[in-house]
Amino acid sequence: MDERANHLLTALIERYIQEGQPVGSKALASMFQLSPATIRNVMADLEAQGLVQSPHTSAGRIPTPKGYRLFVDRLLAVKSFQAQPYEGLEQAFEYSTPTQALNTAASLMSKLTRFAGVVVTPQRSQVFRQIEFIRLSEKRILLIIVTPEGDVQNRILLMNKDYTESELIQAANFFNQHFSGKSFQAVREELVLQLQVLKEDISKLMQATVDYVGEICSEDVYVSGEKHLLDVTDIASDMNRLRQTFSLFEQKTELMQLLDASSNSQGVQIFIGGDSHLVPLDDLSVVSAPYQVDGKIVGSLGVIGPSRMSYDKVIPIVDITARLLSNALSK
Repeated sequence: MDERANHLLTALIERYIQEGQPVGSKALASMFQLSPATIRNVMADLEAQGLVQSPHTSAGRIPTPKGYRLFVDRLLAVKSFQAQPYEGLEQAFEYSTPTQALNTAASLMSKLTRFAGVVVTPQRSQVFRQIEFIRLSEKRILLIIVTPEGDVQNRILLMNKDYTESELIQAANFFNQHFSGKSFQAVREELVLQLQVLKEDISKLMQATVDYVGEICSEDVYVSGEKHLLDVTDIASDMNRLRQTFSLFEQKTELMQLLDASSNSQGVQIFIGGDSHLVPLDDLSVVSAPYQVDGKIVGSLGVIGPSRMSYDKVIPIVDITARLLSNALSK
């Protein structure tokens, strides 16, 4: 495209993002020293290239996913996003545990953008340093797992038998002596061979422990503010579209796949519905970025909202939140 077409496409997208109405040639003519006829010719060329389209109910035009893609790629390439408007946000992460920091990141992005904030958690360590069992009451046992990094996970196990303190100590000692420092997958495989030398009741407790660890080692997703999408006309005006949008948040596996795509990159990425096969709806966009612990990428976060979003505002919010979360988790 020539420079004039670039300027007109940018103006059309910015106005459509701001007002949500198809943009006509007369509106663009008032912004540029060009005749409506000239602008109509340029718009026809842009439409032929698949960058804009005309809704059935209006003579004005709106951007297509391809048009949005060109717009945001140029935005990312030429604009330097500054943190000044968001100074002081690091206070939200002060004195946070890792879990609190992940929750804070999701809620912060949602609060600042008025869209849905999403954080995919790091995959937890699949190696343990120490295990302890504490009897809480009849058939209720507190399982405590300490990883080599010092992370502590607790879980209440509901068993079919009331274990004595000595049995719990025996089970914990067996785990710690034979399996400490090994992955739970290796523990699961070796445990099959060890069951013959263990009392049947103790082996059931150990099997329940290994099964639970398989659950906590998997990734999880923190979502905040999906209700904000009810206020987005582009989504809420169509009940089927709204239903599909909220189904995305319920199907966390699909949500993790969507954000995990940014874990292999540096910096902010934008996925636009209709342009990216990762986004299931044409009217949705995802602005995402990876976050790190001690310089190593461990997860990703992002904002999910309508394609008609103010990318120049959302991009720095996601970028800064990723940096703040990285700093908080690395301390």
